[in-house]
Amino acid sequence: MIWVQQGRKILTTVVLVLVLMITTACSGGGNVAQLDRTSTPPAIGRDVAYSQLERGNSPSGQSFGNWVVQNSQGLVQDAYVRDNNKLGVVISRQVRPNEVKPLAKSLAQGFRKNFPNQDLTVLVYGPDKKLILTAKYDVQSNQIQYT
Repeated sequence: MIWVQQGRKILTTVVLVLVLMITTACSGGGNVAQLDRTSTPPAIGRDVAYSQLERGNSPSGQSFGNWVVQNSQGLVQDAYVRDNNKLGVVISRQVRPNEVKPLAKSLAQGFRKNFPNQDLTVLVYGPDKKLILTAKYDVQSNQIQYT
């Protein structure tokens, strides 16, 4: 029974990686489509609940953050993009410890395609919102370092 559960989780991770790679490759020009906004986004203040906070501090960051959560098949509970070079994700309890690094790599690859030609950082937080992994992509070396 444990093998079935582990196999299911590994399969889910592989599917997420493929979805991220295919969707970013087919996004046309490498940029996430801009969402039409008919109203001003809510300001962050005492009256705003956590769920109402934006997923990005730019329209393209907001779109990418929304896309990550919507396409993660439940692996990512929340995501945010800051300054178009930092992606923070809160993973769900479905993600096993040995799946965190491949997930961060996949997210970094998708993030790089949507925000090219710059150094990027992916911050992975556990369900308790504590930082568990940082992946830094260096544009010069085209490498990802994990801490």
